[in-house]
Amino acid sequence: MTVPSQPWASVIVPIKDERDNLVPLTEQLLTALKACDESRTAPFEILFIDDGSTDGSATLLDRLAADHPPVRVVHFDRNYGQSSAFDAGFKQATGALVITIDGDLQNDPADIGTLLPYTRTFDLVCGWRTTRHDSLVRTLSSKIANAVRSAVTGDQVHDTGCSLKIFRRPVVERLQLFNGMHRFFPALALLYGFTVTEVPVRHYARTHGQSKYGLGNRLFTSLYDLIAVCWMQQRVLRYRITNGPETRDKGGV
Repeated sequence: MTVPSQPWASVIVPIKDERDNLVPLTEQLLTALKACDESRTAPFEILFIDDGSTDGSATLLDRLAADHPPVRVVHFDRNYGQSSAFDAGFKQATGALVITIDGDLQNDPADIGTLLPYTRTFDLVCGWRTTRHDSLVRTLSSKIANAVRSAVTGDQVHDTGCSLKIFRRPVVERLQLFNGMHRFFPALALLYGFTVTEVPVRHYARTHGQSKYGLGNRLFTSLYDLIAVCWMQQRVLRYRITNGPETRDKGGV
């Protein structure tokens, strides 16, 4: 039997100084993806985006790629931030589905299988950390930012900060990212006429490394970026072509 050349999924993992999490994360991702029915008929790939790590993560990632054929690594020359890491991953990904997940092991790779069935109906499936295991400051700032964002953008998503998401390929091909826009994936997908849902997933306390986010770069920055998203919502072009096979609403900024 001929194995399809296109992966059924590309998993994108931004990495910034997560050396102690990389081996268990890779093992858990491989186990979770191999357990999916789709892996019986098509390959998958895991793309680590090294966002300027300085703790030895880069060398370990190269070793993991050498040991595991599904693993690929993209190295940045310095730290550019999570939006850039996701954008680079989207451009490198070749899978029919594109899965994003954090590199800190606070998301459970096994929950990929929980989200997967919803991709038959929705273009973007978002994880929802209904029970958080973060510091009080991080949890509170996320709740405030999520509540304000949802009220203003109307995306009706409780937890856009959860990196565990599954995109159908047309979504990532349509998104044009700017710095900070990874916080608004659901709103941007809706902006371009795609369908979005969220599904409860597990969340664990961080056991290795340090969080890269706090009150200043999570709450205040995301509220500032909200202004840009609101502008895009007001200015996006919307039209529908009626004399061809393509019926999806077209949009652009």
